[in-house]
Amino acid sequence: MEVFRVKSIEQSIQDTEEPEHRLRKDLSALDLTVFGIGVIVGTGIFVLTGRVARDLAGPAVALSFVAAGIVCALAALCYAEFASTVPVAGSAYTFAFATLGEFPAWIIGWDLMLEMMLGAAVVAVGWSGYLTSLLESLGIVLPDAIAGEGATFNLPAALVVLALTAILVAGIKLSSRFNLIIVTIKIAVVLLVIVAGLFFVNAVNYTPFIPPSKP
Repeated sequence: MEVFRVKSIEQSIQDTEEPEHRLRKDLSALDLTVFGIGVIVGTGIFVLTGRVARDLAGPAVALSFVAAGIVCALAALCYAEFASTVPVAGSAYTFAFATLGEFPAWIIGWDLMLEMMLGAAVVAVGWSGYLTSLLESLGIVLPDAIAGEGATFNLPAALVVLALTAILVAGIKLSSRFNLIIVTIKIAVVLLVIVAGLFFVNAVNYTPFIPPSKP
């Protein structure tokens, strides 16, 4: 069927070499590595980890990091194999087009758009929470209608999205430099918490390692 026609790897590579479709290789290995770290270390690591450990999982929250690390490693191996086989831009859309057909690729393409929109919304709300907390510590209290998870219109989240959109439009090199600054700050905060927390480790808090389930 026409909707399940596949696009050969040779055709995909040939299309990317056309002047109107060609992408410049402006990112270095360091830029790509920093982008990956930026995705891994999200806004929730500073809030959700402690909340889940306190209310639900206890010390066993560490097991979730082990499981997530294994899953991420397997996903990375899959994408590495796909990327080496189909060395063109397009991510899962291109891989699906070369293997499953045009219609599945079309569905996956829109799934990726939905995934990115939802992910951006969640991250924006997380950064909005940090910004609101920072403003409160400075004596500036935003109304509940424009800030917080229950806001009618989350103004700080919208401003964060607009600011990042402007950076993306300005160019990929500026985006990579800005991402490097943000990732450096996040890693510094994580290391600071780890180093400072070493002086407050109490072995008693690790028992029971997996808290009993509650209704």
